[in-house]
Amino acid sequence: MTDLYQSQRAMRNMRRAAMQRGVIAILDVGTSKIACLVLRFDGPEEGREDGLGSLAGQSQFRIIGAATTMSRGVRFGEIDAMQETERAIRTAVQAAQKMANVRVDHVIACLSGAWPRSYGLAGEIGLDGGQVTEQDIGRVLAASDVPDFGPGREVLHAHPVNFSLDHRSGLADPRGHVGQKLSVDMHLLTVDTGAIQNLLYCIKRCDLELAGLASSAYVSGISSLVEDEQELGAACIDMGGGSTGVSVFIKKHMIFADSVRMGGDHITSDISKGLQVPLATAERIKTFHGGVVATGMDDREMIGIGADSGDWEKDSRKVSRAELIGIMRPRVEEILEDVREMLDAAGFDQLPSRQIVLTGGASQIPGLDGLAARILGRNVRLGRPLRVQGLPQAATGPAFASSVGLCLFAAHPQDEWWDFEIPADRYPARSLRRAMKWFKDNW
Repeated sequence: MTDLYQSQRAMRNMRRAAMQRGVIAILDVGTSKIACLVLRFDGPEEGREDGLGSLAGQSQFRIIGAATTMSRGVRFGEIDAMQETERAIRTAVQAAQKMANVRVDHVIACLSGAWPRSYGLAGEIGLDGGQVTEQDIGRVLAASDVPDFGPGREVLHAHPVNFSLDHRSGLADPRGHVGQKLSVDMHLLTVDTGAIQNLLYCIKRCDLELAGLASSAYVSGISSLVEDEQELGAACIDMGGGSTGVSVFIKKHMIFADSVRMGGDHITSDISKGLQVPLATAERIKTFHGGVVATGMDDREMIGIGADSGDWEKDSRKVSRAELIGIMRPRVEEILEDVREMLDAAGFDQLPSRQIVLTGGASQIPGLDGLAARILGRNVRLGRPLRVQGLPQAATGPAFASSVGLCLFAAHPQDEWWDFEIPADRYPARSLRRAMKWFKDNW
């Protein structure tokens, strides 16, 4: 635990140093594509002192290089074949560097798989009636009841989401306030160590230094949810190629994250098996003709498969769009059912506003929002990432939600427990509290 704390801390310092030099790269390692964006920062990072949840004061940056390449060697959002992934990362990074015309040494990466697990923690300390200092924050974070999450797991995010001072709850930043008793509620996200180590190793093999790591479910939420959704309570569902990330936000903080190990590639694979066509053909058919809601017209609309096996009979086959929808719909329903189970387990029903935002490449299937609203029983909208200066037109779609979110995360990460001086001897492992518990107690 302490090693990880040190390595996260070292990454934070590296990020700060890279930002002072003015250039840093963003790497989104996904199952269907690998995207690299090169950011240039104009001027120093401001607002680091303005405290927790400091996404409000953005550092000024613009994107000066962007490239994507087809992902290779990644399954379920985790690295499967190291050398192939390394080649794909090199291709994307070199193309982005060429466009930006600068060399980049530091990258901030995000990953979507790795079996995430969310915990809600609480900690409390007594004060001597003086002002709350930076050290007091470190002490109260150290007093949190960190669960024993077992071997082979690492903490990826540890956000203080709410502070209470005496009887006042809902403080974003208690520094400078006067009181007797300080307590904190934290959200902790752990992931599988192996998946993280593989990504670290792969990035090192590409002669790059890792200056930060984030969960793509988290960064997609940052870029796709508008401010009032982040404030009042919303879930972001990032439907990628190999996995679907789910994150829940309230009071501008993520309080729950998980992922379903299914995504757009599984839909493509179903089409490939159902119509007996290669994956590339299945992907094309899905993109141009896919959907999840059949109407009477779809029985008559015929789709030419256009394969190239050399057998004219087989290659000139046609299927109706209704048949294609019949193949796609069950898999989409399965993904959404799994998402609903996760949101129920997280206590999503207790939030004041229960907006759901769909994003990610696979969210572009026609009719998906209506089906999701029926299965999830909530207001659903399709989300696109926020506009960021210098972002090429091709990268403004929902498939780039996590890449754009990662840019915002790089420019202004929310405070995490490694940003404070935590007493080294304090890593207790006591009771485990689920995410959302603190929310019911405090709002």
